[in-house]
Amino acid sequence: MLLALFNVADLLLRVLGWIIIGQVILSWLIAFNVLNTSSQGLRAFLGALDRMTEPLYRPIRRVMPDFGGIDFSPLVLLLVIQILRMLLSGLAVDLAYPAA
Repeated sequence: MLLALFNVADLLLRVLGWIIIGQVILSWLIAFNVLNTSSQGLRAFLGALDRMTEPLYRPIRRVMPDFGGIDFSPLVLLLVIQILRMLLSGLAVDLAYPAA
């Protein structure tokens, strides 16, 4: 049962990582005028992505120094997610194969 919870947590962290990567790619496409933000559907989609990720970026942005026009908070968050996934997998292995 506990192993299933670890698997669900890992899945959620993977999905969050892909959401962050997608948001970064979309922001680049908007910055280079590949996508037009006048589209109502695109604005709604971007708003939903912002509502999902902004609460996670905010504490990182408070701590990190200003790098001009470059926002490194998605990269830092992806690193934190990867560290959490490694910790979860280590705990799952320890639970599955306890030391004798």
